[in-house]
Amino acid sequence: MSDGVDITESDDEPEFRSGFICFVGRPNTGKSTLTNALVGEKVAITSSRPQTTRHTIRGIVNRDHVQLILVDTPGLHRPRTLLGKRLNELVKDTLADVDVIGLCIPADEKIGPGDRWIVDQVKQLAPRSTLMGVVTKTDKVGPDQVAAQLMALSELIGADHEIVPVSSTKNKQIDVLVDVLAGLCEPGPAFYPDGEITDEPEETLMAEFIREAALEGVRDELPHSLAVTIEEVIEQDKHIDVHAILYVERDSQKGIIIGKRGARLKEVGTAARAQIERLLGTKVYLDLHVKVAKDWQRDPKQLGRLGF
Repeated sequence: MSDGVDITESDDEPEFRSGFICFVGRPNTGKSTLTNALVGEKVAITSSRPQTTRHTIRGIVNRDHVQLILVDTPGLHRPRTLLGKRLNELVKDTLADVDVIGLCIPADEKIGPGDRWIVDQVKQLAPRSTLMGVVTKTDKVGPDQVAAQLMALSELIGADHEIVPVSSTKNKQIDVLVDVLAGLCEPGPAFYPDGEITDEPEETLMAEFIREAALEGVRDELPHSLAVTIEEVIEQDKHIDVHAILYVERDSQKGIIIGKRGARLKEVGTAARAQIERLLGTKVYLDLHVKVAKDWQRDPKQLGRLGF
């Protein structure tokens, strides 16, 4: 029997939404930095080097009204090696399964043929996904240049598509982007428990943090040739031992990674250990070794052993 008290939810209560989001763009357009800013924690490695991302790292954005699952993929590109072809296949498979695709264009770079090629690829590979635009790195230019880039991006993808300017490093417009993405997603339940920020295994993230540290300050030839595997993780009383191997393709690259009297490798270990300790929440002993796997990017068997 009703006692006359209305206990139904308010009509103003927003309907919960959820969806899978993928950011695409040329190398170094800020896709991984944007993913980390949205999640609020580091789940994707960042570097100025092309093709830094090699895995579909999932970052999870939790808000009261929405859960966004961000799939950070390798950039679409014209491949030159078997690794490149496999990374492109990874991107194509991912794009076909996401709800929203955000095209990232830096505020400080003109739109070019590479951007137009990516838009064409997205329209071919993911005709059912919703395309939107994100102007990144807005802190690097003035408001007039941001406005000009918004107009240029609108011309590229169409005036009927949403476009949001953001600065991931300054955390500007990030909440606005969340709201826009939420509006583009369908009503639905959360896919992950509240508080979870990624579904990637810890070993995958540890390997990525080591590779990120090794990429800092190296020559252009090395990023494509570097792979990292976690060989063993041993829990001790007060710390965790992590044993990893960095693979390169040539002896000269091995020398670059190790450095004079091991100084470079020591720097890599120090930087990576700090990230891994934050991830695991405990002290870490990090043991790094460098090995040569000749031309592994072009060898199907070696690619398989290295997780590609």
